[in-house]
Amino acid sequence: QVQLVESGGGLVQAGGSLRLSCTASGLTFGDYSMGWFRQAPGKEREGVSSINWSGKKSYYVDSVKGRFTLSRDNAKDTLYLQMNSLKPEDTAIHYCAAPRDAGYLSHPPRPTHSAHWGQGTQLTDSS
Repeated sequence: QVQLVESGGGLVQAGGSLRLSCTASGLTFGDYSMGWFRQAPGKEREGVSSINWSGKKSYYVDSVKGRFTLSRDNAKDTLYLQMNSLKPEDTAIHYCAAPRDAGYLSHPPRPTHSAHWGQGTQLTDSS
């Protein structure tokens, strides 16, 4: 079975940093583009960042550009989201996802094209 497991969320001070991780199993991770999404209370799930299979190409929504960095380590089957200069508006459950078609890449990533989801990890930022 495909499994994506996020970790690294928590409570952080405004301006602080966290690194989220997403470890994949049950698929050939290195074949897949990947994405991070977030969903704040009462809000729709929002695509945040996407990365191609090799990690050479990555994309970010404007609200996180310059603050977040998406990367991957295919040898570890792991996707990372380094989150710096965090703001209260970043508070959300963060999900990693893989597309139905391994090489599909959109910017921002789209929930409708994501076939596999992690369970989510909560980021809470407080000023």
